[in-house]
Amino acid sequence: MKKTLLGLGLSVVLASALVAKEKIVVFHAGSLAVPFSQIEKEFEAKYPEYDVQREASGSRAAARKISEIGRAADVMASADYKVIDNLLIPNHAKFNAQFATNEMAIAFTPHSKYADEINSNNWPEIFLRDGVKVGHSNPNMDPCGYRSILVTKLAEDYYKVPGFYEKLFGYGQSYKVGEEDKSKVIVRPKETDLLGLIEAHAYDYLYIYKSVAEQHGLKYITLPKEVSLKDNENAKFYKTAKFDIDGKKPGTFITKTGASMVYGITVAENKKSPANKEGAIKFVNFVLSEKGQEIMKKNGQGVISPAKITGDASILGR
Repeated sequence: MKKTLLGLGLSVVLASALVAKEKIVVFHAGSLAVPFSQIEKEFEAKYPEYDVQREASGSRAAARKISEIGRAADVMASADYKVIDNLLIPNHAKFNAQFATNEMAIAFTPHSKYADEINSNNWPEIFLRDGVKVGHSNPNMDPCGYRSILVTKLAEDYYKVPGFYEKLFGYGQSYKVGEEDKSKVIVRPKETDLLGLIEAHAYDYLYIYKSVAEQHGLKYITLPKEVSLKDNENAKFYKTAKFDIDGKKPGTFITKTGASMVYGITVAENKKSPANKEGAIKFVNFVLSEKGQEIMKKNGQGVISPAKITGDASILGR
């Protein structure tokens, strides 16, 4: 009887230990899904008391879950650090750590029309050919979406293709859901929503982050630095491209200007979050650590070392 009770007690202790794991809720950009899944695994191995629960979406959509819908989250990581500055600071976050970089690319498959012909010099001309269909994410929800527009505008000048942006998209200075020519363009909320469709040959070419194309084994065109938004070397030219996206309030807009691609991460705050501030701080510090940077680089992204932190860096113990 004692053995049975002892065994029962041990089971209760083990069950309690499992239940006692503290959740860390992480909202993050779709393009971070692969590296953050690996970071989650390494983090939980180091801190077994925590259970990281990730939710991927477009960065702006992720920020609005916190600021407008009031969803509980402990960490927010964006593919554009300015999303955190514009939508979360100062009421829903106190700092912004710029920690990684990326660049735009054009992804395709062997089944894409003119796949054997397209290259970094002729892709604008091929995009305008009859029957060629391209995809990009929603610029109002996802940084990859408005970066796709900015790249197209920069390409018009760089490749000297008059009217390229208007002929391909024709959105004017902002985009409304459903206004795309569906025979020519496919739009989804975030760039990773489009991956399955291009692999299923539903369209031909995808504006995507180079790291994501590599992670999913897609063929891709490396764009010239003048249009890829890769670094600050071409910052002056990048600034010539502008596009309006939805602002904080209905009917308002934020003008996005071409700039090098920099990711940001923060501890999220609203009435419900962070539910686990200590865990959130540990997770962010792990992402910024040498191990976190190693994982980011392994997945095709550049890193900012040390991270550039604006706002109250003391939250991270720095």
